[in-house]
Amino acid sequence: MKNVQLHNTLLLMGASFIWGTAFVAQSVGADYMGPYTFLASRSWLACVFLLGLMAVLRKAGKTNPAAEPGFWQNRKVLVKGGVFCGTALFAASAAQQIGIGTTSTAKAGFMTALYVVLVPVFGVFFGRRPGVKLWCCVAASVVGLYLLCLAGHDTLSLTGGEWMLLGCAFLFCLQIMLVDHFSPQLDGIQLSFVEFFTVSVLSTVFMLLFEHPTVEQFRLAAVSIAYCGIMSSGVAYTLQIVGQKALDPTIASLAMCLESVFSALAGWLILGETLSTTELCGCGLMFAAIVVSQLPDRKKTTC
Repeated sequence: MKNVQLHNTLLLMGASFIWGTAFVAQSVGADYMGPYTFLASRSWLACVFLLGLMAVLRKAGKTNPAAEPGFWQNRKVLVKGGVFCGTALFAASAAQQIGIGTTSTAKAGFMTALYVVLVPVFGVFFGRRPGVKLWCCVAASVVGLYLLCLAGHDTLSLTGGEWMLLGCAFLFCLQIMLVDHFSPQLDGIQLSFVEFFTVSVLSTVFMLLFEHPTVEQFRLAAVSIAYCGIMSSGVAYTLQIVGQKALDPTIASLAMCLESVFSALAGWLILGETLSTTELCGCGLMFAAIVVSQLPDRKKTTC
């Protein structure tokens, strides 16, 4: 069981790496088109990618043999789970994309990742009670986030779209809890497809109502859309759904909030941005929180 949890945590860390590197692409995309247009574009592309992936897996005969027969397995739960998860993801992603264009990247990263605190708090109301070790890991992760994103740079005063980012943290928390509920019952790729089909439909409706996309906008943002659609949406969110199976949502949120760390490290390694000693300490503290969360608990000895 512990090996499964470690494997799933590594999958979520992989998703975090993709999300962290995609943060720059989202910022670039926000310069060329509205948030709903960008979200619709990346989501439809993710649907196409996932359809292709399912077709390949079906042809290879690698669908989950433990699930009930048929390509679309457990249909009623699949539709229900996909719509619920997709609606939460749409609201969270739209709020994030709007907020990214109104504040610093550092503050956006910090506020989005506050779901690391909200997930265990919400979990209490759903009958999950994280132990002292996990609460300590959550606290260490939040301190690490602050050192990485805000220490010496920004204040926590909220203005304008920053309230959207605070709401985004709550919505991502809801999405994590919904995935935790539905993912054990369903094929991960199929749930991811229905989730993104829901996001695609909702974002397209909002795009047509509130924005006026042009061909030139799509041309300028093509690379950003491609990376976010295929890697961030198609691959990373599927890894999230698969990785959250049989994993405590608090540990899942700790792994996924490493998105901020990978974003900073990518800027350091690829773009030549510098990281201060304080920021490196923040990265180290967050990685340490993940490592400690995976350590086995001490068994109580009896005399």
